[in-house]
Amino acid sequence: MIVRELGIAGAWEFTPRQHSDERGAFLETYRASTVEGTVGHRLRVSQVSTSVSRRGSVRGIHFADVPPSQAKYVTCMRGAVLDVIVDIRVGSPTFGRWESTQLDDSARKAVYIAEGLGHAFIALTDDATVTYLCSAAYAPDREHGIDPLDPAIGIAWPTDIEPLLSAKDAASPTLDEARALGLLPSYDECLAFYAELRTRGNA
Repeated sequence: MIVRELGIAGAWEFTPRQHSDERGAFLETYRASTVEGTVGHRLRVSQVSTSVSRRGSVRGIHFADVPPSQAKYVTCMRGAVLDVIVDIRVGSPTFGRWESTQLDDSARKAVYIAEGLGHAFIALTDDATVTYLCSAAYAPDREHGIDPLDPAIGIAWPTDIEPLLSAKDAASPTLDEARALGLLPSYDECLAFYAELRTRGNA
């Protein structure tokens, strides 16, 4: 598996090596030791979620309170999505920056998104099927959103696809509004939590 660190600390892209023959293909979608060696601690999978989306559907920008927040290992099992990671950690050197990776059923890449980062994607195909390995179970009272169309963030969504948002995501605050409301995690508290996770892993 080829690992590439993205430009936002706490985010990585994983590209599996595929073995193909006349029967089809075989690959490792996830290997715990590779992720642990990259991230510095175990990904304790507490929940596996799957979404199926029509072309143009936007999900996000989602994040959860730190701690425990929710680290995610995200793959697209069918179709294709443009996956986006946003640094929403107040005080981070890359606060407000976003990175995108196409996840699809061809290259079969995955991304790891650390606790405290924002996550979103747009479906590039119908029936885009995305699977998330999550470090914590979904907790509605700790979950938040940021407007994925916030011009201050300026995510370069595809111009040839009309974005389709849920009512909840469409009503989400901008990044500046979320910051003013005290919803965003701080970079320092995220770093402290990452250190705690590394300590737990060595215990």
